[in-house]
Amino acid sequence: MTTCWRTELTRQRRQVLERLVLARLRLHLLCSTNFSQFQSAYRKGHCTEVLDSVYTTADNKQVTDLVGLDLSAAFDTVSHDTLLDRLQREFGVTGTELSWIQSYLSDRSQFVKLGHHQSPAVSLNVGVPQGSVLGPLLFAVYCSPVFDMIAKHGVYSTISMLTTRSSLSPCVLTTRVGLSVLVACTSDVKLWYIQTGLPLNPDKSEALIVGTSSQLKQVLPAVPSLTVTGLNLPVSEQMKVLGVILDRRLTFQKHATAVAKSCNYHAQAIHHIRHLLTPELAQTLACSLILSRIDYCNALLYGAPTGTIQKLQRVQNNAARIVLQMPRRSHAKPLLHSLHWLPLIRESSTRWRWSQSKFSAPQRQPISAVTYSPATVCGIYGCRTLL
Repeated sequence: MTTCWRTELTRQRRQVLERLVLARLRLHLLCSTNFSQFQSAYRKGHCTEVLDSVYTTADNKQVTDLVGLDLSAAFDTVSHDTLLDRLQREFGVTGTELSWIQSYLSDRSQFVKLGHHQSPAVSLNVGVPQGSVLGPLLFAVYCSPVFDMIAKHGVYSTISMLTTRSSLSPCVLTTRVGLSVLVACTSDVKLWYIQTGLPLNPDKSEALIVGTSSQLKQVLPAVPSLTVTGLNLPVSEQMKVLGVILDRRLTFQKHATAVAKSCNYHAQAIHHIRHLLTPELAQTLACSLILSRIDYCNALLYGAPTGTIQKLQRVQNNAARIVLQMPRRSHAKPLLHSLHWLPLIRESSTRWRWSQSKFSAPQRQPISAVTYSPATVCGIYGCRTLL
């Protein structure tokens, strides 16, 4: 027990130190002109940048093509020398700060342990620590040059370091010209990743076309698949990005169904042991296991169909009845009020207005002067093996 406690204490101290470094390093990197304006992760007001572009495209009566590229073991293949050189040359990290990051990356090892058997330790000369505080930001710096290459194709790009998904963000062109640009752009992206030592897994790539019903009826028969990195990807009905399931019409019905299924599982578990819990502990469990899933990215549900909202609202109502040990058909509104839980439709609209007023996304400038008619979106969501 003592060894485990010391290990956990050491891990906590390391994370505290990493957060102190992150606060200073992130501020320095964000002020650099070499840090892409389309970087979404770790920037307030940028987490839904791709959907903002999709909605803007829809307002212009255009469709959007989303392509998801998968990177295999991305964090494990980062070259330390390349990363340190990029930090020094492109972002001006020098002196003691650069030496600290070099020390942070070096002298790492790993081994496999199964029961009482343990393999010899192997030194790690590449990769940034997964699950660490600094790892995602360092990976963003490592991938920063890819934006210059993407911009040459007249394609907008964003990168988020929260998932293993990559997605290329909107570039508005005619359908025929846009698809040819998409093919050339993704081929160059694949080549850049190979040259950088980041293995791209084209077999797990996805494509999604977003638009209205009338637009999809015209586009889908003409574009049954997209050619990406030399492979023909069939157009999917949905795509999971940052834990949110996007469908062709952005109704979020499949996302709501998946969230409700997960929440109902935990609600049943709490219901079975509710008689053993105090009211405070029951509410804490409900907030941690159920409401946290409902609240995740719920600002995206602003303007969603009523059926989608009601599906999640029923989950919240059920959680309130379980916490307060009320009958199944009791009215939920006073229960939510007594628990100080906002109904989902009010909470999502409040968060949406707050994000729009406090953190407005920067104005985008067109990369190339082309005729904009139906949109082709190329986006990149940078890759991380653990959420």
